[in-house]
Amino acid sequence: MSLVPGAGGAPASPGELPVIDLRSDTVTEPTEAMREAMAKAQVGDDVLGHDPTVARLEEAAAARLGKEAGLFVPSGTMGNLIALLTHTVPGQEVWLEESSHIYYYEAGGVSRIAGLLPRLFRGQRGIPTPEDIEGLARPAGMHFPPPGLLCLENTHNRGGGSVMPVERLHAVVAVARKFGLPVHLDGARIFNAAVALGVDARVLAEPVDSVMFSLSKGLSAPVGSVLVGSRTFIAKARRVRQMLGGGMRQAGVLAAAGLVALETMVDRLAEDHRVAKALAHALHAIDGIGIDPEQVETNIVLFSLPEGYDAGDFVQRLKAHGVLAVPFGPRQVRFVTHRHVSVDAVPRVAAAVRACL
Repeated sequence: MSLVPGAGGAPASPGELPVIDLRSDTVTEPTEAMREAMAKAQVGDDVLGHDPTVARLEEAAAARLGKEAGLFVPSGTMGNLIALLTHTVPGQEVWLEESSHIYYYEAGGVSRIAGLLPRLFRGQRGIPTPEDIEGLARPAGMHFPPPGLLCLENTHNRGGGSVMPVERLHAVVAVARKFGLPVHLDGARIFNAAVALGVDARVLAEPVDSVMFSLSKGLSAPVGSVLVGSRTFIAKARRVRQMLGGGMRQAGVLAAAGLVALETMVDRLAEDHRVAKALAHALHAIDGIGIDPEQVETNIVLFSLPEGYDAGDFVQRLKAHGVLAVPFGPRQVRFVTHRHVSVDAVPRVAAAVRACL
């Protein structure tokens, strides 16, 4: 069982059980192979186009998703913002699911920096239907901002790691095309979606114009995301990255870990899904906990607490039992599985939840 020793990475006291950190898959640490690759990475000034390791990562990422080119960025939030700025002009609408990461968690950059007006729709666990997208269109006229972009998210974080099936993706994108809109996919966990569906990630990227995916979540790289799309799109995006301060000079040290992540860490995501499913079934067996194990498709487990419980207080009590989590609503808690937590941890997590009730 691979667990994080002590809260916040501090060593556990003698006789103390290691902390089980389920706050996010972003807590994953680089593998030894990543550390070795980082130490030996060939580097150059990436802003000048001279870092060979960054170039290899961008080429590998684009090929992995069936796109022409890629752009290494410090974070998924920056990658999404670059996509917004590259696809649109200020004053346009961007069509977003109401609990999407871009709208909910990215500090308002969509409006403050990109100058876009979010037009929101509600998906089922974050996943829209074609009718949801069709209903966003308004008559052309001087009273309405013109739509400029549709953004989708797969897997959907606040949807509990929900996966958009291939057929639904194509149907939704077809509606966007009807209105002449490009489509950007926030695919921070696109490889989780691909593994869950049993398809190549290219299949999920094929119908959309651009994709951002994270290297520093379940793939365990320490830093970074990649934005992929056409060569023309990425050439424009590179200028936007520079404007936002995303040029990282000798970034090959970080890109080297990303290459190892792409080459070695994708297939093992299935194990994270298996642990999440086991955890969901264990929680389902606890009186008062609200969860449908069938809705746990990837590595995110959302569950609700009984009436009268506060998620913030509950998470603090869990911490006292050596389990770290995050509140996800007034009575909702989120666990995220990753490579540092094996299925052996499930009974202890379930016991901690039971003890906190």
